[in-house]
This record gives sequence, structure tokens and C-alpha cells, in this order.
Amino acid sequence: MRRIAISSGHGLKIRGASGYLDEVNEARRVVDRVYELLHDASVPCVKFHDNVSTTQSANLDRIVNWHNAQTRDLDVSVHFNAYKPTSSPMGTECLYVTQQSLSAEVSASIASVVDLPDRGAKKRTDLAFLNGTAMPAILVETVFVDSSVDASHYQQHFEDVCYALADVIGDVTLDGPSEPPPERPEDLPPLPLFRASGPCSWFGGPEDTGVGASEGLAFIYEIGDAPHLFLPYQPNGTTGLARRLNPHTHFIACRWNYDVTPKPSLLEHVALVRNPATGVALTAFPADWGPNADTGRVADLSKCLMDDLKLTTDATVEVIYPYEV
Repeated sequence: MRRIAISSGHGLKIRGASGYLDEVNEARRVVDRVYELLHDASVPCVKFHDNVSTTQSANLDRIVNWHNAQTRDLDVSVHFNAYKPTSSPMGTECLYVTQQSLSAEVSASIASVVDLPDRGAKKRTDLAFLNGTAMPAILVETVFVDSSVDASHYQQHFEDVCYALADVIGDVTLDGPSEPPPERPEDLPPLPLFRASGPCSWFGGPEDTGVGASEGLAFIYEIGDAPHLFLPYQPNGTTGLARRLNPHTHFIACRWNYDVTPKPSLLEHVALVRNPATGVALTAFPADWGPNADTGRVADLSKCLMDDLKLTTDATVEVIYPYEV
């Protein structure tokens, strides 16, 4: 029986991959369930989620340092893979530096219960987690978040996935799930309805002379609809809501599909906006529809949001909607 230290990849403020699944949300879900299973089987186990770090380097350091502070025999990091959106099955793999046999067993066990391809054990010598942890370590790539088949199979077999992982890393044999898999917890964010990645720019506020002085917004018709987005005064020489947006607030415009994200719902949730070059992500309120497709851009951000994410015009941004902490 091994002593296990298990953590979820990335962090609350340093998001991982997203698609049909969100990597951070699901990695935490798996870690929590595996911890419960091992604890109930009297296997010594501790778990960790990073809720603090705001940079990728700090996130990796915090996770590695936590593992190295534990008394354990095995370090496990749970991740979800990504490549490109697909309707093809992609499968499971497990990464290692020294633990080839264990990694192969983990990959095969999860792939079998989730009915997806076993991509096997893969040696990686360039990953901070595997290089920095002092004890034997593996990094589990559960399924691919951007494969609709992987996402469907994973959701259907979530309990089986957790039992399979717990069995192998805990070196125990657990009775499999005797009840149907539980419903997705209500406190988890809804699955992404909108995703975009590409160039961005900024818009809104008194200095945005690219919009007319009387120009309105696509789904906000009165200040009372979203008072938190607006300046307390109407800028001189203007009458429209676009120029009254508060440039010191985090807001965003994307080409929303109103059939998928109806106008009223855009006022009820926030988007996660990420600078992929730094890994830093912040939330923002949907405020308008745009930019025009002819610009080649996928999003317009408030000036403040651009600055806080250290983005410049036409830099790449990633947007996920909805997002809830």
C-alpha cells in the first residue's frame, strides 16, 4: 500500500485546457473523488489544489513544493489533454520520467473503463512536475477536453475512471461503483457555450473614438441593465452607452451566437479571458457583440482588461463563456 500525494494540474487562476470539458474543473473533480476512495480504503493520501498562483511559474513551484513537503511514496498530478476540436476518440496517456510500468498500468486501466484508446506511457523529461518532485511521480492525462467523444465517455464513466486510478496508484483493489454515476455537481460551472482564440483589441469608454458618440450596445439598452459597467456620468459630447462604458471595468465583446447564448443570459454570467502567452486569466462581463469579422479579431476588451492581462492590439487572447468560480 502506497502513501499518495495527489494534486490537480494548473490552478483556480491559472487555467488549463478547455473545450467540451474544462481541465481545471475536471482535474479537481477527479482528485477529490480519488482522494475519497483512497481515504475510505484506509490508503494514506493527501490532496492539493492551487487557488492562489497568478503566474504559470508560481503555479508550478507551488504544486511541486507542496508535494515535496508531504510524507509519501508516490506523487500524482491529474491533467486533461488537448490537441484540436474533434469528434474522434483520442484517449488516455500517462507521463513519467522513471515510472514507466506504473504509467502504462494507469493509462491502460483508465482507457479500458472509459472505452477510449490507450495512448500508453510516455516518457517526458521537460515537465516541471516530473522533474521537481523528489519521489516517484506520474502525470495523468485523463482524456482530451476538445474531443466530443472523450468528453461524453468521461462524463458517462466518471466513477469508473476514479476507481481505476485509485486502484492502480493506491495498489489496492476497490469494489467498483455499485450505483449509477452521480450527477455533475450543481456548483461546477456550466460547460463552455462559447470559446474563441485569436487576435484582440480594445473598445468602449470616452476615449473610444472608433464608435459614434450616440452608439449603443447590442444587448444592454439601459444603464440599469448593468450599472456596474458604466461611468456615473455621460462623457461630454456623447449620448450613447458605448462611450459611457467604464474603461476601468473588465468587460468584453465577442461575436456571440444568441441561439446558444441568449442576450439575457449574457448579463447573468462572466467570461474567462486569458493571455495564453503568460497563462494569466481574469473574468470579464459581456458587454457587446463584436468585433466585425472583417477585422480578423475574435474579441474586443476594455482598456483596463487589456492592460491587466498585458495584452496589446492584435495579441492572441482566449475567451471561455460562461465561467463561474
